[in-house]
Amino acid sequence: MTDRALSVVRAGPLTTVQDLGRPGHAHLGVPRSGALDGPAAALVNRLVGNAPEAAVLETTLGGCGLRPRSAVTVAIGGAPCRVTVDGRPVAWGAPVHVPAGALLDVGAAQSGIRSYIGVSGGIAVEPVLGSRSTDLLSGLGPPPLTDGMVLPVGQPAPRHARVDVAPQPAPPAELVLRVTPGPRDDWFTPKALRAFTSRVYRVSPASNRIGLRTEGPALERAFARELPSEGVVLGAVQVPPDGRPVVFLADHPTTGGYPVIAVVRAADLPAAAQAVPGTPVRFVAVRRR
Repeated sequence: MTDRALSVVRAGPLTTVQDLGRPGHAHLGVPRSGALDGPAAALVNRLVGNAPEAAVLETTLGGCGLRPRSAVTVAIGGAPCRVTVDGRPVAWGAPVHVPAGALLDVGAAQSGIRSYIGVSGGIAVEPVLGSRSTDLLSGLGPPPLTDGMVLPVGQPAPRHARVDVAPQPAPPAELVLRVTPGPRDDWFTPKALRAFTSRVYRVSPASNRIGLRTEGPALERAFARELPSEGVVLGAVQVPPDGRPVVFLADHPTTGGYPVIAVVRAADLPAAAQAVPGTPVRFVAVRRR
């Protein structure tokens, strides 16, 4: 086996391989997938000199531990966390040299949820439908990391970014999501529509890569009948029978039978990836463009 590889010493609660995802396959029932916090994933790739499409690792809450078989340059971004190499603290948000055989430990998120690990050369697992992303809903792509797994790494670019630190946005203290109403806002009462954009919700602990679930006032439907299953998009705000809005994220299903009251602007979704349970959520209606 090539020495361009990482041995997984500690997989963490949920660590997956992610890249730009596999858009364009919804007609086949294949979700988009890809890094939930796209800007954070793009930044760590730039810091280690990778192309934008290179695959990174996305950790969830608890970080992970990796041992490279040959020297690599890494950068950690997204949720702030403690990073060490063989027990010695190293920089977060900047390129770091990790010698062959050294233990890179990415600690638990100190705020936010998901940290991103960029490795020079990218994670070189076999692509499926043009992407190396793990899709938790469909099962496409590589499985989540487990202890003892070995991940191949590609050849590095000649140079990486020369920076001391890269500014990154802090995880949100309040999540403000701009939404365009529809296509099924007419399925809700006027009172529910007012509540949706005026009341405060909170991020539910049941949230995951499929959707950000909320806790708060239930939205009352105007109709008791059921809606035939129809296509849904990234950022769709679906309202299940309990009346609490769910914001669809990268691993969302391609069709759904619950009414979609609005769609979140794509630019606001990366912040949703870092919103911890209990974070206040406000939906702000904006005009269709």
